[in-house]
Amino acid sequence: MFVDYAKIIIKSGDGGNGAATFRREKYVAAGGPDGGDGGKGGDVYFVVDPNSNTLIDFRYTKKFKAQNGENGSGAHKFGKSGEDCYVKVPLGTIVKDAETNKVIVDLSEPGQKELILKGGRGGKGNSHFATSTRQAPRFAVDGEKGKEKEIILELKLLADVGLVGFPNVGKSTILSRVTKATPKIADYHFTTIDPNLGVVKTEHGDSFVLADIPGIIEGASEGVGLGTQFLRHIERTRLLLHVLDVAGVEGRNPVDDFNKINEELKKYSEKLANRKQIIVANKIDSMQDDTNFKELQKIAKEKDIEIFKISAVTGEGLNELFNHVAEIIKTLPKEEIVNIEDRVVYTLEDEEEQFNVDVVDGEFIVTGPAVERLMGRVNIGDNESYSYMEKMLKKLGINDELRRKGVKEGDTVKILEWEFEWYE
Repeated sequence: MFVDYAKIIIKSGDGGNGAATFRREKYVAAGGPDGGDGGKGGDVYFVVDPNSNTLIDFRYTKKFKAQNGENGSGAHKFGKSGEDCYVKVPLGTIVKDAETNKVIVDLSEPGQKELILKGGRGGKGNSHFATSTRQAPRFAVDGEKGKEKEIILELKLLADVGLVGFPNVGKSTILSRVTKATPKIADYHFTTIDPNLGVVKTEHGDSFVLADIPGIIEGASEGVGLGTQFLRHIERTRLLLHVLDVAGVEGRNPVDDFNKINEELKKYSEKLANRKQIIVANKIDSMQDDTNFKELQKIAKEKDIEIFKISAVTGEGLNELFNHVAEIIKTLPKEEIVNIEDRVVYTLEDEEEQFNVDVVDGEFIVTGPAVERLMGRVNIGDNESYSYMEKMLKKLGINDELRRKGVKEGDTVKILEWEFEWYE
C-alpha cells in the first residue's frame, strides 16, 4: 500500500528538576547547598530513511516522544539527559505544522537529519542560588516542559519526469515499456491509484527517474477524486510528458484534454503550470485518421511545445522520445519546492520573552509562554522560591508592563491560576 499523507504528534522531553539538597558529611557541621541540575530533555529529529518509500508506518504509530531528563541529586550530581527521538521518513517528505500549515522542513536530500523540537532545559539545583546573603537556599528550579506539536507529513515523489494525462491514455503502459516498473494495466479508468516510479535507461547510457502520476480529472485542483494527492507528486518534476490519446478511443478530444489538464495544473500551482512540457501523442497504432494529431500539432506550434508520436503498445517512437527527454533533462536545473529560509525549528527559547497583560473587570491578567515557563519552575509555597519568582517577573519586564497598564497598590494580578495583590 502506498501512503503519502499522515498526521502525527511529536513531543520533546521534559527537563529534569534541579535538586535542593545540602552537603551532609561527618565532621562537617554546616555543609553548604550541593543540589545538582536536572538533565536536558531529549530532542526530536526527523531523518531520511533510504529503505522507506511510503508513510504507511505512521498509520499505526501516531505519537513520537523523546525521553525526559532525569532529576538532579545531592553532591552536585547532574541528572542524565533524555535520549533523543529520531523519526524516520522517506526521501521527499515535507514536514508541516498542522496548526498553521507552515512548512517546517523539506527532507529531500539523502542522509538528511533535521532538528524539529528541542527538549526542555534541566532545572538548576540550589547550589546555583547561594550568595553572600543567602548561604543556604532551600529551593531549586524545576525543568522546562518539552514542546508538543501536531505534525503533517506529505510525501512528494522525487522524479525527474512526470507522466500526466487523463485516465486510460496509456501512461502506465509507457512506464512499463521503458522501465522495469510493473504497474497495473487494464482498459478501465483509474487502474493506477498510486503513483509509480521507474528508472529509464536510454541506449546512450543516460538514466533518469520517471513517475506515472494517476489520471488527473476536471476539478482535481479542488480535490475532486484524489486530485490534490495526485498533483502533489508532480511538483518536484523538472519535465512533464503530457500523454494524449490521439486515436480518440473513448470519444475524447485530445485538444480538449490538453487544455483541461493544463487548466488544472494552473489552478493548483502557477509554477507547475509553467513547467516545461512535451506532448506525447499516444495510440497512433489505433488512429483511423490523422485529424486529432494535426489539431495537436497546431496547438503545439502555437504554444511552442514539442510533440512526439508514439505507440506505447507497439513501442513505436519510444526510443526517439526518451533519448530526447534524456538530453532535455540535462539542461533543466533541479528546483527546490520549499524555500529553506522559510524553515522553522520550534524552540522553547523562541517563546521565552512572550507574555500578555490584559485588564478584565479591573483585574490584571498575565498570560503567555514566558509566565507559563516561569510558573512551571517555581514553588509558590516556598518563600525563597517566591522571591526568585518576583525577581524573574521584574527581569522579564512584566512588572513594567503592569505599571504601564495602570496597576495600583491593592489591585489583583492573576498569573495563570494564581492571584496576587499588587504592592510597590
